[in-house]
Parts: sequence; structure tokens; C-alpha cells
Amino acid sequence: MSQTSGNTWRNDGGIRPHAFDPATQPELFRGVLTRRFFAFLIDLVILSIPIILGVIFIALFGIVTLGLGWMLFWLVSPLSVVWALLYYGFSLGGPHSATVGMRIMDLQLRTWYGEPGYFVLGAAHAVLYWISVSILTPFVLLVGLISSRKQLLHDMVLGTVIINVSALPYSRPDRPT
Repeated sequence: MSQTSGNTWRNDGGIRPHAFDPATQPELFRGVLTRRFFAFLIDLVILSIPIILGVIFIALFGIVTLGLGWMLFWLVSPLSVVWALLYYGFSLGGPHSATVGMRIMDLQLRTWYGEPGYFVLGAAHAVLYWISVSILTPFVLLVGLISSRKQLLHDMVLGTVIINVSALPYSRPDRPT
């Protein structure tokens, strides 16, 4: 039993093929690793600004309260994690399936079968990235150099792919095709 119309569920045991093939669509993966690096730096700045402002606020609040406010510094780490998870979850799970840095660099997260991201996938993407980089150091990034889809280790585990949106003919109506 299965339904085949639209984006509905499937129960026929069928295996969906990869939506993006590097052999037939190499332009989707051209420059993706370099763009991801710069998108990461942009996102790092965006993530850091509220945290830095929060630390400055706590420091000034501590001065005004004669040191009592400095007891709030313990909140910086957990709130930083929550902020990062919300940022990645909502941006990768949003309508653009991309963080602000990824949008600037014309990148987009997709599942291996072509669907856009969703909140849990975006948050898990961030968590697996930080865990894999923490454990495997930069060696996790070397996987992208040998992967035909330019996927990093956490992309492979989650079944996601980052594509160059500017290579899609229907992606940007303001650009001529």
C-alpha cells in the first residue's frame, strides 16, 4: 500500500535514489567546500555577537551590583549552546534550508533524496558537526575532499548534502537562466 502523489508517505519499501548526482550535475558541488568554510565563518560571527553582548551585560551588571551579577556568568555556556541549536535548527529547518552564512554563499542543505531541511535535522546537523570536529579534529573535514558530493562526515551520517544553489536554474528568479 502506498500513496504516490505529492510529498506524501510511502510504504512500499522502495528506495529513493539520490536526488543530486555528482556525475550528471557536477555544478551543484563545484566550490561547495570553500563556500562552506566562508559560510561557517559568517555564521560564527553571527552566533558570537549575542554571546559577546551577553557577557558585556553580565560584566557591567556585576559592576553595578558590586560583584553579585557576576554569578550569572555560569549561564553563558548553556545559553550559548541553546542559542546555537536554535539558530541552526530554525535556519536549516526554515524555508531557505540554509543559515545566513550559507544563504550569502548560495548554499543550501538538502536531504539525500532532495527534500529541504527541518528543525530537528538542522539542530542534529550542528550537534554532529561539533562532536565530530571535537573528537576527530580537522580530519573530519578531509572526508569532503574525497567525497564525490563534497559531504563531510556528519553529512553522511545524517543523509544530507550541501548544494550550490546558484547552479540550479530555478533557484534564483532574479538571475537569468
